[in-house]
Amino acid sequence: MSHGGCTFSASRGNIKRLRESKAGRLHESRSWSRLAMDPFSQLILTISVTSFFTFQWLFHKVSPWVSTHVSPGFLGLSEKQKVEWNSRTVSTLHALLVGIFCLYILFFDDSINEDPVWGDPTLVKTNVAITTGYLISDLLLIFYYWKAIGDKFFVVHHLAALYAYYYVLGQGMLPYFANFRLLAEFSTPCVNQRWFFEVLGYPRTSRPNMANGVAMAVVFFTVRVAVMPVYYSRMYAVYGTEAFYAVPYGGRLAWICSSICLDIMNIMWMHKIARGCYKVLRSARRSKADAPHENGKAD
Repeated sequence: MSHGGCTFSASRGNIKRLRESKAGRLHESRSWSRLAMDPFSQLILTISVTSFFTFQWLFHKVSPWVSTHVSPGFLGLSEKQKVEWNSRTVSTLHALLVGIFCLYILFFDDSINEDPVWGDPTLVKTNVAITTGYLISDLLLIFYYWKAIGDKFFVVHHLAALYAYYYVLGQGMLPYFANFRLLAEFSTPCVNQRWFFEVLGYPRTSRPNMANGVAMAVVFFTVRVAVMPVYYSRMYAVYGTEAFYAVPYGGRLAWICSSICLDIMNIMWMHKIARGCYKVLRSARRSKADAPHENGKAD
């Protein structure tokens, strides 16, 4: 009897623990449901969707209309060039919007500066939501106009960025580092402007092209290379802390590995930009030296 009573008691204990486990899972499920329906989460989703449709509208309607009235050379471009022109115009607008917002957060958002891993991500989420909408919009355009602007590298880049942004938008982690990465967008307008000058037939040694080339090299170095010590010093400062280990493995992978890969590419691009800038400046100096003076003599 005693053995049977112990068995019955153990069974009741197992049933109780099973019920508590189910209740716990149900509570957790309801908590996630409430989180998914959180007003701020809905706002972020709304911003992403609005961003997507806004950039589609800018590409299909605004850029062609404005470009036709501002740059007469736009009408003489081929259809493929017009597609890339509109794509780069939208890219420039996105870069300026997100970049300015990024600077504001970096200088005035004390929460993420004090706690770069788990600080209040409200403003960063808003900025990342805008970028997420843009990236999805750009991916759609890349696939649809593949013959004109298709690029495997950009597809991989966009998908990798969206994977990293999932942890920011979905779990609110690493806001400082996600925002810091958006500083790189400031180099985009100069890169796009270089293409605009090229397709419009501006000589590489023309003053506008040279000024843009120097600006591109300086800005690219400033926002993508010179900031590396600051970025990695903050990463090193939080590495191994309790906040660091609270980040799931996938988040750490997206954060550290993507940062290293992107910065290797940034250094390679900086090398190419610096060489190109040097060649253009050297060529311009030679042309100026070979140009005759009014008296017919060369310099």
